[in-house]
Amino acid sequence: MADLPFALAAPLADRLRAVADIEGKIPRVLEELGQLAGGDIALLDTPPGDLRDRLSAGAASVVDVALAGPLRIGAPDASLDVVASLWTGFHGVNGADLAEVDRVLRPGGRLLVLHDYGRDDVSMLVEPGAPAYGAWTRRDGPFLGGGRFRVRVIHCFWTFDTLESARELLAEAFGERGETVGAGLKRPRLAWNVAVYHRLRGGAAPALLPER
Repeated sequence: MADLPFALAAPLADRLRAVADIEGKIPRVLEELGQLAGGDIALLDTPPGDLRDRLSAGAASVVDVALAGPLRIGAPDASLDVVASLWTGFHGVNGADLAEVDRVLRPGGRLLVLHDYGRDDVSMLVEPGAPAYGAWTRRDGPFLGGGRFRVRVIHCFWTFDTLESARELLAEAFGERGETVGAGLKRPRLAWNVAVYHRLRGGAAPALLPER
């Protein structure tokens, strides 16, 4: 389920959705980078919900793409303006998957790949060594190496009503690591940095945009 960076059972996932990026920074930046309004777009492994509704609002058409290997997008050649992948797709850079994206994108079309970036509170909830927080963020890594993608880092938060509710959810969702992170909180929110790796059709990296 690609509207969250973590696979959680339904009750916990619903509670996390209610506190993650309540400012709506992620959909705003995706809209800005992809110019989704009025465009023909494909969403990879994005379930029904507020995030999908926000991304698809105003689009001329939306193609829902199941997560599979190799990637197959059910759209004609040069028929889409944007392909967007949220967390579960593009774990590194696969040439065949990029070729499939380029097949369906029009000239000037764009691929948007969303992953956690790290250097934040949320990254302390997972085992060290996850590539999203290391190799993928490096200038010589699979996304940024060779100018294949640009990156836009979005500085978001998980925002809770109280310290108690934050500690409770973190402990239930993430076990001992959640308890440790919760115990160290001084205010009821966690810093959460998210990366949008973005690329124009054909491999050209677009102009560098400022971080938010």
